[in-house]
Amino acid sequence: MNIRPIEISDNAEIAKVIRAVLIELEVPKVGTAYADPQLDCMYETYMQAKSLYFVVENNGKIIGGAGIGPLENELASVCELQKMYFLPEARGSGIGRQMMQKCLQAAREFGYLRCYLETMPNMNDAQKLYTKTGFDYLCAPLGNTGHTSCPVWMIKVL
Repeated sequence: MNIRPIEISDNAEIAKVIRAVLIELEVPKVGTAYADPQLDCMYETYMQAKSLYFVVENNGKIIGGAGIGPLENELASVCELQKMYFLPEARGSGIGRQMMQKCLQAAREFGYLRCYLETMPNMNDAQKLYTKTGFDYLCAPLGNTGHTSCPVWMIKVL
């Protein structure tokens, strides 16, 4: 498996992967990443300042991804871990931990001081990874992600 920065030719495939995972996990389509307008133009979205998105490729097939970007309507020192999703074939391989390390390292290099994320209550494996990586639960959301259906909020000091 190879983790690499997203390329413009990856747009359709990573959008397909993210939507497939959200459907598999029975996540609402409204108020989550499923409905994000950026989902079909991820390369362009993550070419913005202090943003980066990685994909995981296995034998030429995209099987997951994750990124870092500014948290809208929040202090400039706070970033968001965004759109971290993996197909079943990638799970349990340690690739999530590796992806998390790459994203958090990029966040530090961009000068962020804290990293925020939102997730769903039934995404237990993801929450285990987040807590092992040093994320703590919050009582309320930060910023304005538009993900009104995501009721689990976490933050990590970088």
